[in-house]
Amino acid sequence: MRYKPTALGYLNVDVSGIGRLWDESRIRELAEGLGYDFAGMVIFDPRALRPPLAKLKALATRLDAEAVIVPGVEHFEGGRVPASLVEQVDVITVSPEQTHARRGMPLSGDRFQV
Repeated sequence: MRYKPTALGYLNVDVSGIGRLWDESRIRELAEGLGYDFAGMVIFDPRALRPPLAKLKALATRLDAEAVIVPGVEHFEGGRVPASLVEQVDVITVSPEQTHARRGMPLSGDRFQV
């Protein structure tokens, strides 16, 4: 049995730019502050040409993660939290600190990408 729920971090290097280490630090601090066991960071580099959402979801499944923590919604394609990700895990943004929870997720809305 696990002591704490697991969380992953996620960021897009093009959005973070030179602030990447700062963003990673803020993700780790928030995970710790919320009582998560931080399992690692998924870094999306658009030059890698790999679909980031598929990798993130697969890793979350493999680690049985409860949450993905991201610096802000701008790190996702189109600046929206993917609905398919929220169906699987809670998505927590650092700034503003906000949780897009699996339970109570709206069926449609402008903040979620379908």
